[in-house]
Amino acid sequence: MEEQDRRGILYPQRLPEFHRLAPPPALAHAVHWFWIPEWSLPRGAESRQELLPYPACNLVVEPAGTTAVGPTTRRSERVLTGSGWAVGALLRPAAVPALVPDPARCRDAERPVPDAALLEEVTRAMADPEAPGDARRARAVEVLSRWLLERVPQPGADGALANELAEAIADPAVTRADQLPALLHASARTLQRLAERFFGLSLHSMIRRRRLQEGAQRLREDAGLGIAALASELGYADHAHFTSDFKALLGVTPSEYRARAQM
Repeated sequence: MEEQDRRGILYPQRLPEFHRLAPPPALAHAVHWFWIPEWSLPRGAESRQELLPYPACNLVVEPAGTTAVGPTTRRSERVLTGSGWAVGALLRPAAVPALVPDPARCRDAERPVPDAALLEEVTRAMADPEAPGDARRARAVEVLSRWLLERVPQPGADGALANELAEAIADPAVTRADQLPALLHASARTLQRLAERFFGLSLHSMIRRRRLQEGAQRLREDAGLGIAALASELGYADHAHFTSDFKALLGVTPSEYRARAQM
């Protein structure tokens, strides 16, 4: 089963072949989904991918090696050339201490995960010339899922609450950090402590990121939606505040982004 939500992808029309696969039930506490891009571009061609990623950590296997990727605080960009692939796992907060023990120190960065056996198995699955695409990707996810199950324990009370916190932050009805304690029956201090340990980001910054992801998606999909109306829907006090936040993170105003996204 594939998840087609692409809110974090700023220009979906530029994507190469891209797949999102659900984790097995036994790994639902640790992984939101697996994501697999594959590309084969003509000689000299390039595909520029611009992302506003989810405020989460990832584990990524690609031909050059395996990395644990920390949470991002800004728009990111990658230029694809030639042929390639990646197999990534978007981690739930409960998995972070086992794989990215100090996410705040790994913001906008990555660290190698030296495991030759994992890299060899995933590469073999993705490069199998006899298997159709769906079978290759399913086998790669199976390999990575087994590896994760061996290393990520079932969550304790803090991990379970951190996963609930992530779900609450993803709710469009939540536009301020001060709404979270009542929703989760926990103190603001407890939730901020969990945010630092499991996310490496503040509650406010994660809610802001989600609102801007939603804003970018709405701008792409609804050409008739006014900027002021969108700002109000997202919980901003006014058009100017939304535009300022949007430009600070994405580098363009909402109007400029909408025009580019239609090209």
